[in-house]
Amino acid sequence: MTIVLPILLLIFFLLFGMPIALALGIAGSIGLIINEGWQAFFGVIQTAPYDSVESFVLSAIPMFILMAAIMTVTGLTKDLFYSAHQWLGNLPGGLGIATVFAGAGMGATSGSSTASAATMASAAYPEMKRYKYSTPFAMGVVSISGTLAVMIPPSIILIMYGILSEVGVATLLIAGIIPGILTAIGYIVTILIWVKIKPEDAPTIEDKPTMLVRFQSIKYTWPVLLLIFVVVGAIYTGVITPTEAGAVGAFTVLLLAIFMRRFSLKSCNKVLLETLKSTTMILTIIIGAMIFGYFLTITGATQNLVTYIEGLDVSRYVILSIIVAVFLVLGFFLDQMAILILMVPITFPIVIALGFNPIWFGILVTKAAEIGLVTPPVGMNVFVASGAAGVKTTESFKGVIWFVVTDLIILLLLMGIPEIATWLPETMNN
Repeated sequence: MTIVLPILLLIFFLLFGMPIALALGIAGSIGLIINEGWQAFFGVIQTAPYDSVESFVLSAIPMFILMAAIMTVTGLTKDLFYSAHQWLGNLPGGLGIATVFAGAGMGATSGSSTASAATMASAAYPEMKRYKYSTPFAMGVVSISGTLAVMIPPSIILIMYGILSEVGVATLLIAGIIPGILTAIGYIVTILIWVKIKPEDAPTIEDKPTMLVRFQSIKYTWPVLLLIFVVVGAIYTGVITPTEAGAVGAFTVLLLAIFMRRFSLKSCNKVLLETLKSTTMILTIIIGAMIFGYFLTITGATQNLVTYIEGLDVSRYVILSIIVAVFLVLGFFLDQMAILILMVPITFPIVIALGFNPIWFGILVTKAAEIGLVTPPVGMNVFVASGAAGVKTTESFKGVIWFVVTDLIILLLLMGIPEIATWLPETMNN
């Protein structure tokens, strides 16, 4: 009962809408008091808030959030969609394909899924509606395109996994490149299949832009391409660490925005406020999860679970499949960051004990988190995109169903072929 009660309280708090950080912190505190008394509780409270967030590696998170905020506020990502629109808009479902390309570009420069979804909703959705695309199709594409920022580096989720598991963050970020590209290709194929089955959902655009207009639109993409080269290229070659890459990326996009005369005092205030809000939310969740983690450690629940699972007379792949399924189910109800902080300390020792590659497992966990961003009832990307576009969430959820099926297929592919995730990081050492 001393273990079960705090866990039941955590579930109760979350079901009734308590902020995740508070739910974790309060449930963990009650668990500490029940099992070890007030002295242990005060000891943890005095040290956990600082110890859990003082890591130098964590400073990459606000830097990447700052980079995403500058790109969003200054309209650099909208420029990327405009260029993709000129080149791809005339294809069947062309605006949807252009949105996926823009979402991938946004993901390769920000690491923030919700920021990408909000930007795509404000840039791509009005264009798709102007050309009479159906609302479920348009919102499905917009919502799912934002999730590409979860896998394609720089990814905040992969950074957090690296911190929690003590796996090299640089190798994890590089490991996300091929799965991220594969996911984007999967979304494009899904769009083409959808348009083939229901062409009325995405009418072909007749007003074809001239080649001059298309080539002129390329000039809008150079800031994003430069940023991708600086951030991802520097991490891959090992010139700078992922933490330094966040700072260099934020500084680079700031210089670009100033050079292009898009940065003002008003935009500066908005950028800093967005960065502060997102960073505070993430760090507060980390503190709450650390308190709950102390409770689990004191009770020995984690180690007992590892020992029990190791003793099961089943294939290790069955156990891995169960773990991934748990991540998927939790994605229906919890924030992805909270799931990661709560589950990785429990599941990572099991995965290592079973002999699985920790980098590969990180990609599987990240893919599961990516799917959770668009599945009801939480589906954060769907709510963010719907709010930005002024559309009912029910319409958006209708549109993402096709893409969730695609994501599940890609997840199975990643589970079946680990080399998709592990090959590129291995080349970093060659």
